[in-house]
Amino acid sequence: MSEDIRIGVFICHCGHNIGGFVDVPAVTEYAKTLPGVVFATHNLYTCADDGLRCIKDNIKEHNLNRVIVASCTPRTHAPLFQGACQEAGLNKYLFTFVNIREHCSWVHMKEKENATKKAKDLVKMGVARAALLAPQQESRVPVEPSSLVIGGGVAGMTAAVSLADKGFQVTLVEKENELGGMVLILYNLYDGGGDPMAMLKPLVEKVQSHPNIRVMLKSRMTALDGYVGNFRATVQRTDGSQELQLTVGTIIVATGAIDLMPEGLYGYDLYDNVLNLTEFELLCKKKELPKLKSVAFIQCAGSRGQKVSYCSRICCTVALKGAMKIIDNHEELMGRQVVDGKEQVVEKIRVEEKAAEDIADRRRRRRRMDEEREERPAAAAAPADGGVEVTVFNRGITTYGVDHELYYNKAREKRVRFVRFTPERIPVVGREGDKLTVTYWHETLKTERKLQVDMVVLSTPQMAQPDSRELSQMLKVPLGQEGFFLEAHVKLRPVDFATDGIFVCGTAHGPADITESVEQAEAAASRASIPMMRGYVQAEALTSTVNSDLCTGCRTCEFTCPYSAIAVDPKTQKAVVTDVLCKGCGTCAAGCPRGAITMRHYTSQQIEAEIKAFAECREA
Repeated sequence: MSEDIRIGVFICHCGHNIGGFVDVPAVTEYAKTLPGVVFATHNLYTCADDGLRCIKDNIKEHNLNRVIVASCTPRTHAPLFQGACQEAGLNKYLFTFVNIREHCSWVHMKEKENATKKAKDLVKMGVARAALLAPQQESRVPVEPSSLVIGGGVAGMTAAVSLADKGFQVTLVEKENELGGMVLILYNLYDGGGDPMAMLKPLVEKVQSHPNIRVMLKSRMTALDGYVGNFRATVQRTDGSQELQLTVGTIIVATGAIDLMPEGLYGYDLYDNVLNLTEFELLCKKKELPKLKSVAFIQCAGSRGQKVSYCSRICCTVALKGAMKIIDNHEELMGRQVVDGKEQVVEKIRVEEKAAEDIADRRRRRRRMDEEREERPAAAAAPADGGVEVTVFNRGITTYGVDHELYYNKAREKRVRFVRFTPERIPVVGREGDKLTVTYWHETLKTERKLQVDMVVLSTPQMAQPDSRELSQMLKVPLGQEGFFLEAHVKLRPVDFATDGIFVCGTAHGPADITESVEQAEAAASRASIPMMRGYVQAEALTSTVNSDLCTGCRTCEFTCPYSAIAVDPKTQKAVVTDVLCKGCGTCAAGCPRGAITMRHYTSQQIEAEIKAFAECREA
């Protein structure tokens, strides 16, 4: 290259992480001997303010035109160091990151001498590559100032309102015939015990009346193409009566979750009055609980290795809420209230009419007809103190958070009984006469016990929506091991997808309560609003470029690109790259039989220079 190469090398101790296993001063002195290096130093923490200031000051003082930082992972810190270079007037693509923590010190903790030698080799390879770096320009793509929110639960509505209040047009798509999601079936909230509808109704009304929000009920997205800033979505009513073509800048996924139907577990398919938490909430909401004097909750029914491997997080707190409601308000929940000392029956929905849409299709198959239930002898009287005995069988109560832990303490104060069991000795639900029985192993007494109850409530986990895989393929976003949508990075980008312009919130991302879902929705809306407010997105320059003279239009790159970022132009029969979609993975360049594709910032010459430097290290 015509310009003089002036490389600065900054090596980080990273506290004990690197400095405890690598002789950092020795590596620094070695770096000073490498071709093109005019300055080298080491810092305790290069990512700290003084370390960043050191980079900026020395770029100006020594007129550096290449910068190398040898420290930890580029995943978290590369943008930080690139920003420091830019502030000093240096193109950020003239920066190279050398990972001497994960790639060196952490894997050679017991070999300090070898770790130091390897760190020197890695720095030499970085210097060889840095000498061939070239400044790059990032392209800008205009963004359509509108958004599509998929899912009309609390998370979806919150995200829609947040974006609409910022002035953006929002289309809210919900596959059911009303907004609200799972909150519609809740009897009360465990966060303060309030009425869910008192919280939900104002939000629904705001969504429906907001001038910037278009609500599409009984609809779903059926097709999507395009990229961040210019997504083209097809939304269709489930009955096929209407189809709408939308162009939006961003998309938020808030499709929610469903609860597991625990078929084959704890007598769910066999006995009346064995139900899951959702069905229990519906009975409470409709005030249709039977006369009860003893209730058992069984935690982790289907989770933690039975049907799914994960803990659903919120089940324990929801079960405690139900347990305390039974103790405090059983008479109200079964449709009876005491007024002026006289028992009154609250008007109830007839059995044959109740929950035709919501509970009937969720209840397990019954062995007995409803008429048999009417003939059953009345339940025994309540305990002498007039309350209901509640036993919670559990593998350990998980009420995460300070407030939820206090909720657990309140349940104990109300004499809710907690019985632990192990996966090897789970409770067994049976029936003796007209009574349910729970047979369990008493760990303290080392003996088997049997408890007669009137109802068994199973705490089942939240599960991903059945159509999540279909939607993920349409959006080109990943699912996690358990079927929920997977974020780009659990700490750094918790509501982003790896695909730019698409975001996730609420229980579509994993089990969560209403508070968490609302917070995630606000975060997703905030992230989605950034490119729309700016009016453009700036694509990374780490993209592939096609030499049209060599390209034969064989479509190998088109078929192998995981981001659909490269395609053959039907007119020219040459491959064309959409920069904003390209993530610089290099699959197309590796697969091209003609060698027509090159990766910006990771050219073949740069990689060959690193390999040559490594070979020299081995020969030395």
